[in-house]
Amino acid sequence: MFGKQKPEDAAAHEGFVKRLRARLNKGDSWLSYDLANLVPGKKIDAEVLDELEADLVMADVGAEAAEKILESLRKSLARKELRDVEALRSALQQNITGILKPVERPLVIQRGTTPFVILMVGVNGAGKTTTIGKIARRLRDQGLSVLLAAGDTFRAAAIEQLQVWGERNDVEVIAQQSGADPAAVIFDAYQAARSRGIDVLLADTAGRLQSQQGLMDELAKIKRVLRRQDAAAPQEIMLVLDASLGQNALMQAEKFHAALGVTGITVTKLDGTAKGGILLAIAQKLAVPVRFIGIGESIEDMQEFRAIEYADALMSTPNQVHSQQ
Repeated sequence: MFGKQKPEDAAAHEGFVKRLRARLNKGDSWLSYDLANLVPGKKIDAEVLDELEADLVMADVGAEAAEKILESLRKSLARKELRDVEALRSALQQNITGILKPVERPLVIQRGTTPFVILMVGVNGAGKTTTIGKIARRLRDQGLSVLLAAGDTFRAAAIEQLQVWGERNDVEVIAQQSGADPAAVIFDAYQAARSRGIDVLLADTAGRLQSQQGLMDELAKIKRVLRRQDAAAPQEIMLVLDASLGQNALMQAEKFHAALGVTGITVTKLDGTAKGGILLAIAQKLAVPVRFIGIGESIEDMQEFRAIEYADALMSTPNQVHSQQ
């Protein structure tokens, strides 16, 4: 499994958390802004909570998660626990953390499995290939051997991009010519990884549009080919989602999960949206582990998901954000 953080890793994580706060809290649509302007000098009552529920839905939290949060807040109001905006803010943050905490489950690599196969899926533009490169670096830093499979054979640029990441991380890439059968490429990569005793095989796939059944069937074929080699493979089916798509990202997650049985999610491009509530919608609807979140292109801009930190980032006020930079 991933080992303990080194001191320099802890420093990098601290910097990531500061950037996460700042990038989630930009523009005028963050939750802390809405909350501060919802009750300026006003007592907390049922009307305020109704307005807050609408704000949560607008922040991509989703109807189900918003309803769960508001049910809890209304009970707190009935117990006269929401005396002011700070009490409301604290209760809201606790509820957000409560929804996110169950999906805070880091990716665990079982060393007894050789290779441990991570099948990466997601639509074009979500940052899948970049995420593969970042995960490969993390695994290498943990002392694990890694092999990459260029299973996105529909775009020559995807193969080239993966090879660039392979060179950067000193990791070999198994690839064939553009247009080759993706399942055959990943089969060859699996055979190579097993014969060499490689710890982890990271397999790229084409950016499937979740509405195209033929392409989803191709992913299912890849899964079947791997299962013939090892009944437990792929040990991880990781879906990469673009946070800036909001509720469309949730729809993607539902489609991929129904077709493949997603075991982990990485959410990218949280720096491109002030509506980071989409993670709550995903957690409430699917309960699939969120492995990583990303806020930029550099290696340090992807970190393991931590519920308390994320809830804190969502609820940070502008003054808190600025003071922590």
